[in-house]
Amino acid sequence: MNAEVVDGKLVSQVLREKMKSRVEALAKRDIKPGLAVILVGDDAASQVYVRNKVAACQAVGVYSVVYRLSEDVSEQNVLDELMRLNNNSEINGILVQLPLPKHIDEDKILEIISPEKDVDGFHKINVGAMVTGNARFYPCTPHGVMKLLEHYGVVIEGKHAVVVGRSNIVGKPMALMLLEKGATVSICTSKTSNLASFTRQADIVVVAVGKPKVLSGAMIKPGATIIDVGINRLADGSLAGDVDFDSVREVAGFLTPVPGGVGPMTITMLLENTIRSSEMEEMRQ
Repeated sequence: MNAEVVDGKLVSQVLREKMKSRVEALAKRDIKPGLAVILVGDDAASQVYVRNKVAACQAVGVYSVVYRLSEDVSEQNVLDELMRLNNNSEINGILVQLPLPKHIDEDKILEIISPEKDVDGFHKINVGAMVTGNARFYPCTPHGVMKLLEHYGVVIEGKHAVVVGRSNIVGKPMALMLLEKGATVSICTSKTSNLASFTRQADIVVVAVGKPKVLSGAMIKPGATIIDVGINRLADGSLAGDVDFDSVREVAGFLTPVPGGVGPMTITMLLENTIRSSEMEEMRQ
């Protein structure tokens, strides 16, 4: 068996074309979705991510603005900036690029963002809504995974899904979203004994632990769908996912590559949430 490699770039492109139509429809009613990004400090990776997000916004017609704050900015100044953006009618989505400098309380920053503009889906109100099945916004990376599964016709209902990783950004929301679609869900962590005993039973495995090649072909059942959320820089400078791509490809039915799998979908879902926020704001008026 040789797994079908899931093309995240292609799926992302298809979804963004549909988004353009939604933005054009809003423009006819004099509405333009707007995204504000807060970037604190000079972290190189964060700057690349922000540039990619701004470029994606431009490509589909979403207005974007980046607020660049110094590394030593006070926590209060960041909070004040976010409050101004909460009250800015031209902004439908607010994103704070993580990580933040150590002197800034990340939880406090994320909680001050209006839940109606929390396009990352991290606010406790939005997380709670997701638990009850009434989410306003889903976190972008797991949302992107669900769109990939949908595009490739992967059946979720009645299947056993294993999520490896329990982060608030990917692991926990991923498990909830799979559960909402009718999967039987197991969550494995670094404390799980004999990880392979779980993953060998799974129809769907989502790996998000930030450690290279922790899942091998010997750890999955034939035909399983394997979603690799991790991206790791190896000693030789190359990139690798959390999945051993070569060995897993010989066993799996579907497999996401790194790069080019889940990554493109994360930014696409940020656009989706921003446009959705704009559409919901119009309905409230």
